Amino acid sequence: MTAAVSLLAACHPAKLSTADAQFKRGEYFAAAQTYRKVYNKTSSVKERPLRGRIAYSMATCYRYLNAAARSSAAYQNAIRYGYPDSTSYFYLATQLHKQGKYADALKNYRQYLSIVPGHELSQIGIEGCELGLEQKEHPTRFVVKRANLFNSRRSECCPMFLPDDYTTIYFTSTNDKATGKDKSQITGLKNNDIFSSSQNENGVWQKPVPVEGELNTEADEGIITFSSDGQTMYYSFAPVDKNADSSVSIYASERSDATWHKGEKVEIGIDSMSVFAHPAVKPGTEWLYFVSDMPGGYGGKDIWRVSLDDLTEIENLGPQINTPGDELFPYVRANGDLYFSSDGHPGMGGQDIFLAYQDEMQNWHVKNMGAPINSAADDFGIVFVNDNSGYLSSNRNDARGYDHIYTFELPRIEVWIEGYVVDRDDEVISGAVLRVVGRDGTNLKEFSNNDGYFSFPLNLGTDYVMMAGCPGYLNVGAELTTHSEERNETYWVDFVLSSIAKPVPVDDIFFDFDKATLRPESEAALTSLVKILNDNPNISIELGAHTDMKGSDEYNERLSQRRAEAVVEYLIANGISPQRLTAKGYGKTRPVKITKSLAKQYPQFPVDTLLDEAYILTLPEADQEIANQINRRTEFRVTAIDAGLF
Repeated sequence: MTAAVSLLAACHPAKLSTADAQFKRGEYFAAAQTYRKVYNKTSSVKERPLRGRIAYSMATCYRYLNAAARSSAAYQNAIRYGYPDSTSYFYLATQLHKQGKYADALKNYRQYLSIVPGHELSQIGIEGCELGLEQKEHPTRFVVKRANLFNSRRSECCPMFLPDDYTTIYFTSTNDKATGKDKSQITGLKNNDIFSSSQNENGVWQKPVPVEGELNTEADEGIITFSSDGQTMYYSFAPVDKNADSSVSIYASERSDATWHKGEKVEIGIDSMSVFAHPAVKPGTEWLYFVSDMPGGYGGKDIWRVSLDDLTEIENLGPQINTPGDELFPYVRANGDLYFSSDGHPGMGGQDIFLAYQDEMQNWHVKNMGAPINSAADDFGIVFVNDNSGYLSSNRNDARGYDHIYTFELPRIEVWIEGYVVDRDDEVISGAVLRVVGRDGTNLKEFSNNDGYFSFPLNLGTDYVMMAGCPGYLNVGAELTTHSEERNETYWVDFVLSSIAKPVPVDDIFFDFDKATLRPESEAALTSLVKILNDNPNISIELGAHTDMKGSDEYNERLSQRRAEAVVEYLIANGISPQRLTAKGYGKTRPVKITKSLAKQYPQFPVDTLLDEAYILTLPEADQEIANQINRRTEFRVTAIDAGLF
């Protein structure tokens, strides 16, 4: 402390000394209140150094209390009043980071790096801010909601289930029913107790109650896990001993039915002053993962594990997991995936939840779970119900820094194909058979309903072949490739089936004037006709060509015959058996009779109107040309349905 600060401190000896003593004892809630009173009594003009010193201490208290907004404001005041400790910039950056004020946090991280080049946690903070900015724009598909039934006006965290029983949830809480009357001078809250909630016969969660038995005490209990058989609960316990310094330890409680007995300390290490907390049993094993600041770690609090069969068999999870920051709240799934919280890996602010998994060489790979699992606040204490849902703890959206329990769920991606089966007159076809075969092994069958409607669930990024068919109609096939992007999508495909009892027009087949040479723009229509014949391998067809009323009968019949033969030759050249094909030129002898679908396209022609020469000559010149165009057509009719069967 500088001489000026020492002299000025003497002006407020009782209050400032009281605050300092509270701070030294770790009573951060009480110390913050006292520091604020002293701060408000000091002069912003005459006592600037003292104001800076008090602001820094107050900011530190709020930082320990997870009150990021108050902490950042106090650090700004410490800098404003010239407090000489440059860590003000770093801690201000961390508190702005926790509020999601990434641009301001980046500025202060960089300011501290200019003073302390190479500072690892500042560099990690910059990476985390950049991650936070990216996740704001591109969050994951998880949906996170506050689990209001489990939460109170106080603090709740770290839910856990008995092995393979998801009908009762246990968690830590400081709510009004917690044991003890006094609030902690450290946090301003009552000490934690362990609570539970169960589902009734209808699967509805009931109001949480303290666990039965002797487990909860005046001291701090919480952060629990269970042995693989569910008969032993391991939990963090912070005993109250006014006559001696003590630390957090791991205790074990046995149960009889639903009653939990008084816990006994699990003697993991010989260092009584180190923290041993946040136990997590790997399902189906005797490995107990935990958090400790005992010697041999990588800085801050590390994640370790110990064999419950031999409590001397302790190992640190190593530098791929542990950092100079704090790694906390481990949770291990049966497949070995490790979830934990850290402020030492790049994160979105405060503690983020990370997934760590091992490769074949037993190397750990660490992945940030992203938004909205993580936020700018502290996110921790995750537990899964299944692969896509569970619970977590967070102090997001709570200005006091209180923790609450949230649900998370990864909604199922829904990709569907829907549509209708109709005939060429747009009449629905019920009972049509639809099949979908996918490159991923999908093989589905469905029927159109009374409205002609059908639907199928599909998968992402898959090639599909579909076929619709119905007795008395030609089969129609289609192909579809679904997108790979993780988003819901519905594809609409309508199938138009042609009756085998009626001629089927083949649109867009073009010839040069007075010639039977197929023009290049006919390719799409001809390819479609080849596909129809391949989709219906047992039909034989007559390929008919028709002309308009212009020209003599003999001329039109010869021209239409040559054109029909040209189409048949194309089909044979593209793999269709000649035995299935007949060419017939009809000239102008079979004018079109207007169908419902043609009437929709050309409303000037009533349904069932025969476009013969006598009728066409009664029309205006423009409609005469349209009628002639309709009559100039290529179509086919089914002549047999047993090709290749005998």
